[in-house]
Amino acid sequence: MSDHGNQELLAQRFEADRARLRGVAFRMLGSTAEAEDAVQEAWLRLDRADTSDVANLSGWLTTVVARVCLDQLRSRKSRREDPVGVGPAEDEIPAAPDLPDGLGDDPAHQAELADSVGLALLVVLDMLTPAERLAFVLHDLFAVSFDEIAPIVERTPAAARQLASRARRRVQNSPRAEGEADRSRQRAVVDAFLAASRGGDFEALLTVLDPDVVFRGDQNAVALGGPAELRGAHAVAQSFCGRADAAFPALLDGELGLIVAPKPDRVLLVLRVTIGADGRIAGLDAVADRALLDAMDLVRLDG
Repeated sequence: MSDHGNQELLAQRFEADRARLRGVAFRMLGSTAEAEDAVQEAWLRLDRADTSDVANLSGWLTTVVARVCLDQLRSRKSRREDPVGVGPAEDEIPAAPDLPDGLGDDPAHQAELADSVGLALLVVLDMLTPAERLAFVLHDLFAVSFDEIAPIVERTPAAARQLASRARRRVQNSPRAEGEADRSRQRAVVDAFLAASRGGDFEALLTVLDPDVVFRGDQNAVALGGPAELRGAHAVAQSFCGRADAAFPALLDGELGLIVAPKPDRVLLVLRVTIGADGRIAGLDAVADRALLDAMDLVRLDG
C-alpha cells in the first residue's frame, strides 16, 4: 500500500477513536478546549510515528492522550501558587485500604459512572493528584487495565491500583460526587419517562410514575390545551402516552426538568419534575407563563 493509502487508513482509524479519546481527555482535564488540543497532539504523534508493529492502535492512542493529559495536569499543578504546606505531596498521602475493582469490571456501571461525570464531579477530580486522576479515569471510567496504566504513571501495576483505589475513595466520599450521582439517577428517570411517552409505552410510563403522581398546569398551559390537574399514575400516563416528541431534558434554573420546544428557538412551556423518595416521578408542573419563562435560566441538556 502506498504512503498515501497508509495515511488515509490511519486517519480513518483515528477518527473512529476520536470521540472516545476526547472523552478520556475531557475527564482528565475538565476543559473541552484542552481536551481537543490533547486529541490533536495524539494525531500529530500518530502521524509522525511508525506504528507498523502496533497491534492495538486504540490502546496506543489512549496511552498517548493519557500521557499528554498527565503532562498538562502536572504543569497545571506546578503553576498553582498554593501556600507552602497546604495539602500533602502525592507520595506523602497515606495509602487507603484497597477496594474491589467492581466499578471497573462492569461495563454497564462504567458507562453509567462515565455519564455522571458532570461539571460538579470534575471539580472533585481536580482535587486529586495528577496520577490519581489518571488512574481513576482510565480504569474506572474507561476500563483500562492497571498493567497498561502503570507505565504511564511510572508505577508498578500494584501501585497504579492503589492510586485508583485512593482516588475512588476520595471521589465517593465527596458531597459533590453524591450530589452528581443523585442528579444522574434523576436524569435516568426523566429519560425513561420521555422514552416511554414518545414510544407510547403505557406500562413503562406507569413504572416511572408514582401511583399518586400529580400533574398541574398553569393558566397559560391550560389555554394551550393541557389539563389543569391530573391525579394518579393512570391519568398522567394516559395524558402523556404517545406524546412528548417536542419535549427535551433541561435544567430549569439549575433544577432538572423538561422543556417543550416545537421549534429550537421557541420554548412553549416547561415541566418542573419532582422525583419522589422511591425514585419515581411524584409531580409534574407545567409552566407556560411567558414572563416566567423569559425570567428562567433554561439549559437544554441534549444539545
